[in-house]
Amino acid sequence: MQALLDGLSSVINVGNHIAWGGIGGIWWLGILIAALLPAGVYFTVRTGFVQIRAFGHMVNVMARSFRKEHDDSVSSFQAFATSAAARVGTGNIAGVAVAITTGGPGAIFWMWMVALVGMATSFIENTLAQTFKERGEVHGTFRGGPAYYIDKGLGKKWKWLSVVYSVFLIFCFGFFFNAVQANAMAEAIHAAWGINPLLIGAAIALVAALVVFGGIQSIGRFAGVVVPVMALCYIAVALYIVAINLTRMPEVFGLIFRSAFGLQEIGAGTFGAVVANGIKRGLFSNEAGMGSSPNVGAAADVKHPVVQGYVQMASVFLDTFMICTATAAIILLSNVELSSATEGVTLTQTALASEVGPWGNSFVAIALLFFAFTSLIANYYYAETNIFYLWHTRTSIFCYRALYLCFILFGAWVAYSGSSDNFALLWNMADMSMGFMASANLLAILLLSGVAIRVFADYETQRRNGIAEPVFDARQHPIHGVEIEVWTPESKP
Repeated sequence: MQALLDGLSSVINVGNHIAWGGIGGIWWLGILIAALLPAGVYFTVRTGFVQIRAFGHMVNVMARSFRKEHDDSVSSFQAFATSAAARVGTGNIAGVAVAITTGGPGAIFWMWMVALVGMATSFIENTLAQTFKERGEVHGTFRGGPAYYIDKGLGKKWKWLSVVYSVFLIFCFGFFFNAVQANAMAEAIHAAWGINPLLIGAAIALVAALVVFGGIQSIGRFAGVVVPVMALCYIAVALYIVAINLTRMPEVFGLIFRSAFGLQEIGAGTFGAVVANGIKRGLFSNEAGMGSSPNVGAAADVKHPVVQGYVQMASVFLDTFMICTATAAIILLSNVELSSATEGVTLTQTALASEVGPWGNSFVAIALLFFAFTSLIANYYYAETNIFYLWHTRTSIFCYRALYLCFILFGAWVAYSGSSDNFALLWNMADMSMGFMASANLLAILLLSGVAIRVFADYETQRRNGIAEPVFDARQHPIHGVEIEVWTPESKP
């Protein structure tokens, strides 16, 4: 078994060099390191700095997102909560810890940068997902995402890209990410209460199966209740930690900024590790540019595609600027040694316990249980949407569900094995799959960005004309690949 895992690790490392850099020892020579931030800057400029200029309007759109357009549809907020359920997970607790131990405190700065420009990227990709969505197999539902907007928006000659993207997403969200989430839950619960990780994995798989068989409405209802509550509780504890250490906050921010630009480091290789780990963990956490959130963003029943662009942009802000920063504050304000010997979630648990006492271990375990479990549920839906796109058969969905549960058990087994090499392999698998998946999506949304800007311009024009809630009518803006009946106001369900 271990020989097989070692061989797999060698293959995964090659894939990570291609996606994330390090080819020939050059840290930035990789698709995502070279493309993710520049693409985000491009979208920021094309939208007129929408994440800053329209921040207040984004909040107003969020306030209206609880309302359903129709009783049997998925509300904008439910789609937001489901995507937030996927974003707000292991990356916010274990991922931040991994970023700090492998890249130093400066990695947090680069996580912020990925999120800042990533808000514009998420705005573009979710606007496209809504624009090119189609009706689902259940009345009142919709399906969409990168596979759909590549296929419809770019045409048949790009069909290969939609297939490649779907395959990478299925491996990334259906399998590897879920193994990471299950591993973090098993580690946290074992550290807090000493329960066998294999038993934890079996329990997680059973409960996950019960929820995901209920479909997107069930997932949306579950996420809509759990995500806001767990996020508020976690942020409240972090704010308490900040409050009792308020005089040390300038020191923490100074440490982050100095480390971010290598001012405390020796050699370009160390600086490269800071940037690379910040970008990796930032993307793992907020997923902006990966094309994951558009899979559920397309499911929302809204009056205009741009509405969901704003809502999903808010999800990136919540994920990184609030929850990831909260975790970073907990870790950096503690006196815990920042060493890779303390892996992932265990570092966060140890840091919180050092500030508030032994109950900190249990609190992180409970928070991560909800964070990671909701991620498992949302991840399932992302991959199912792409299984449906590729095959449209009950057999394919059944086989996917079986493998989905197997990878949950695999993640728990890695926790049970106690091997740091297996732990590293798990994260490397997630990094590689999301790297290739994000590369395919970034290419697509760069090619289709003109469509997103055109739809955005329609929304902005209606707002300037005094329309509080713009409505998109595809008959007035004919776009190749858009299903007219989905966006004809009188034909909506």
